[in-house]
Formats: sequence, C-alpha cells, structure tokens
Amino acid sequence: MPLLQVRDIPEELYEKLTQTAKADKRTIAQETIFLLRKALNFQEQRSAERKLLLEEIKRYKINNVEKFPAAAELLIEDRER
Repeated sequence: MPLLQVRDIPEELYEKLTQTAKADKRTIAQETIFLLRKALNFQEQRSAERKLLLEEIKRYKINNVEKFPAAAELLIEDRER
C-alpha cells in the first residue's frame, strides 16, 4: 500500500483532525483516509451532477436567440440599478 506523508500541517488543522479522529474512534491515519475518500467522492458526485445538468440544458429548444440582449448590456443594466 502506498505511503502518504504530509508536512507542515497548520497546528489548528492538525488539532481538529486529532479531535475528529478521537470522536470517531479512529486513528489519525484512518480519519485522514476517511476524510480524503469523502472529499473525493463529493467532488466526483458534483462533477456528475454538473454533467447531467448541462445535458438537460442542451435538450431545451431555445427560440428567438437573436432577440436576446447581449451579456454586456445586461451587466451594464444591472450595475446601473
């Protein structure tokens, strides 16, 4: 199994990690692996959700696109409020 070594962890982050590991009855290494997995799965889930949303948007048939105001015009209008 690969070894991961992290240096120069801010003291407050290390303390929080230690407290969380203790509360969850895990070692610091186990807690770190748990949190890394959780964070990476969350990122993958968000990416998949964005992909689905973009595909859904592409299915919409938008008519009269040429009549839409330019983005710059909308920004100027918004800033003038």
